[in-house]
Amino acid sequence: MSQFPACPVCSMENTYPDGDNYICADCAHEWPMQAVSAADDNDERIVKDSNGNVLADGDAVVIIKDLKVKGSSTTLKMGTKVKSIRLVGGDHEVDCKMDAGNFMLKACYLKKV
Repeated sequence: MSQFPACPVCSMENTYPDGDNYICADCAHEWPMQAVSAADDNDERIVKDSNGNVLADGDAVVIIKDLKVKGSSTTLKMGTKVKSIRLVGGDHEVDCKMDAGNFMLKACYLKKV
């Protein structure tokens, strides 16, 4: 049994260090020796509104700019209050339900109430 970790892809123990990475001799997969600690420590992303306030699930927000909905003639008007938001991953961080439908919005166009 080797003193190096098994390959995360093929689970073989025929691995060796090379610089800052481990390499699997069987499948040629490379991975870093030091795991990224920021991703491990903080599973939850911090999402901030246009003023820098931290948003959380269930918060109420106000839209600060008229937003045209892509692929539709609908426009979300400035000053529209959105209740009970949900934070999601990806480019559009906020998922919400409004009278006009369900939308995914960027946090930079929102202000916490």
